[in-house]
Order: sequence, then structure tokens, then C-alpha cells
Amino acid sequence: MRMFKPLFLALSVAIAFPLQSSAIEVPAVFQVQGAGYGHGVGMSQIGARAKALAGETATAILSYYYKDVAIEPLDDTKILRVNVGHLLTSAKMASGTQDAVLQIFSGDIGAAQDVVPLAVVSVKSSLNFTIVGSTVLPSIVTGKKTVSIPRERIFTVRWSGTRYLAGVDGVISLTHNSATKKYRYGQMQFRAVKTTTLGYRLEITNSVRLSDEYLWGVSEVPSSWPEAALQAQAIASRTYAMSKAGIYRAVCDCDLYGEISDQTFLGYAKETEKGWGQLWKAAVTNTAGLTLTQGGKPIAAYFSSSSGGQTETSVNAWGTEKSYTQSVADLSSLDPVLNPRFYKWDRTITQASVAEAFALPDVVTLEIIKKNASGTVATIKATSSAGIQKSLRGETFRSRTKIPSAYFALVGMQNAVEPTPSPSP
Repeated sequence: MRMFKPLFLALSVAIAFPLQSSAIEVPAVFQVQGAGYGHGVGMSQIGARAKALAGETATAILSYYYKDVAIEPLDDTKILRVNVGHLLTSAKMASGTQDAVLQIFSGDIGAAQDVVPLAVVSVKSSLNFTIVGSTVLPSIVTGKKTVSIPRERIFTVRWSGTRYLAGVDGVISLTHNSATKKYRYGQMQFRAVKTTTLGYRLEITNSVRLSDEYLWGVSEVPSSWPEAALQAQAIASRTYAMSKAGIYRAVCDCDLYGEISDQTFLGYAKETEKGWGQLWKAAVTNTAGLTLTQGGKPIAAYFSSSSGGQTETSVNAWGTEKSYTQSVADLSSLDPVLNPRFYKWDRTITQASVAEAFALPDVVTLEIIKKNASGTVATIKATSSAGIQKSLRGETFRSRTKIPSAYFALVGMQNAVEPTPSPSP
């Protein structure tokens, strides 16, 4: 009888645990290869630099990348609310300028001048902000001494040397998420904003004049680039900001973000960049008011670092038709000298990142279903171990997985389809 027990046990194990060879393998990672950096819509910054080096003017560069538009002067003196701190629990503000002061006020006081501050903060102290429930709690820290200010939903901070507060020209530092940036102009608002999943978080906005205070701090291309490329960027950045100005977003208490989702706003460090900062300021000043328009209104002047050799249209990237975003040749983006980091690239994407992108428990295979005429992925499909299939736009997949661009191909994937891009209509 004993001789049959091992066989019985073996059969039991086999039934309880199927052989590994019959299990569906879930890859730990996915490999992709591609070219370019960004969404590829509108002006290619690498392409603009190449054209400037070849002697083309800013006007010629812009006319190549944006179709059926006019370049005309508009009033760009409006005040922008630029988000410089998003989804925070705390932040610290201080001034390192001798004899400069900070003033903190209750509420969002706009441009009002006859408002009494809650407190005046000297250069030797810092102003700290913390989210407490649905409110913001400010405190003044001087050495080891901390004095709290009664908490409220929103506060405004001003510093001397701005149009809001006379006195010594102050440069303030704002620290959050272990990073510090410097700001010279405008004023700041600190507001508690309710999020969908995180509860209340701190949103910080810098209210600055678009024409100079904002544009001087935009850091989208190196200030060492040729003059025509800087001027083209200044006009594109002005236009993009003009298209967003006055369209309030409650989620960030702002008109636009100071990050890559809109435009990178570096603040005072951009214009004071040693050796180069004044060149960027000159590009802004020498193109004063010039804006890309259709029907007299600013366009959404999209731009990105580089493409896969052909720029993309907004309808392919996001499903929204913009007649001025036509696909044009952009071969400079594939030049290893002009675009050493992104003329080609390889990336490894984790299983967790891909599964999250498609909102699936896991992903067994990826398939590129269709490519656009520009070379970007139009549709990519994922299949889970349970056989569930979901599809995404290539640009959505790029954004969610944080790969450089949608100009990519899958590497080593079984059943992956790599179609030839369809010809332009």
C-alpha cells in the first residue's frame, strides 16, 4: 500500500498547482525604442535652432511650423496667475535681500493697496505654510522661535520692490519638495484646494505681468541659442500664455502651470543666468507684443523639444483639430549632433507602469495597431492575462508611461504589429 502514496501525492500536487509551462507569463518589463522628445505638435525647438543656425529669421521659423497664422502685436500686459507649487502639504518662503520685507495678508487681495497686513516678516525670518484640515496655517520662524498666524483658506504674500509694495528690491526664495526657486516679481497666493483623492492640498500661485515678469522667467530653451531661435520661442511662449490667460483653473488656482504641462517657469534664475540671461530678456523685449493669431485671437502655440523626423498634428495627438498644427518635415530632430539625447532612445517600462496606464491588473502583450503618417503610434493595445483588451492613443500611452515620445516601436514583443505608416492624405 505504501508504494501508491507517493503517486497519490504527486497527482494531488499536479491538480492543485498546474505545470509552469501551461501558465501565462506576465513580463516584468517592456522594451521600446524611439526618437524625439515631447508630443511633437507645433514648433520643434531643435528644428527651430537648426533653422536659426542656417540663417532663417524668427518669422520664417514660426511660419514653417504654424500654418495659416498671422504674427501681430497684441496687448500682453495682463496679469497671469502662474502655479509654482502644486498638491503640497507644506512650503517655506524667505527673503535673502538686505532690508527687504515680506508682508502677509488675509485672503486673495488682488491689486488692493489699502489692506493692513497680518504681519511683517523681516529678512532674518521665514514664513512657513502647512495644510491643516481644509485650511492653511502660516507661521513666522525666527531662529528657534515660531509664531503662528490664525489659519484660513487663503493668504496673500507681498515683498518689497514690486508694484504691490514699495521699498528695497526683494528677491524671495520658495522651497517645497526639497527644491528652492527664486522669484522677483508680483505677489503670491497660498490657497487650500480640495482634491478628488488627497483631501485638501496647498496650491501656490505667482501673480505676474505676462509681457515681462512672466516671460523673463520662462525657461524652455537655453539662452545661449541663436537669436532667431530665442525670438521664435519668445513669440511662441507669449502666444501660448495669451491663449490661457483669464481661463481660471480651480484645481491649481491658476491660469497655467509653471511646469512642463504648460511652460516651464524658472523665475528670477532665468534672467540672471550668468553670461546668457540677458540674451533671453532681449529676445522677449525685442519681440514685444508679437503674437501668433488666427482671426485676431492667440492660437494655442504648442511646441516640443523634438520629433521623430516629422511633426505631429493636434488631432492625432489629442483628438482635437487645430488647423495651424500641420505635420511638416523635421529632420534636424534626427541629427545626433543637434539632438544628442533624443535623436534615438531606448527605454524599459515596468509591468506596473504599463498596467496602470491601461487600468489593467496586468499586461501580457502589447500591440501597435496603427501608426500615424508622422510616424507616431496612433493606437496601442494591451492584453491582460485574463484576456481583457484595452487600447490607448500613442500620445496617452507616452504621457502615462513617461517615455520620451510617441515616435516609438516595441522591441522583442511577440504578436506586436509594426505597421508601415499610412501615406499623408
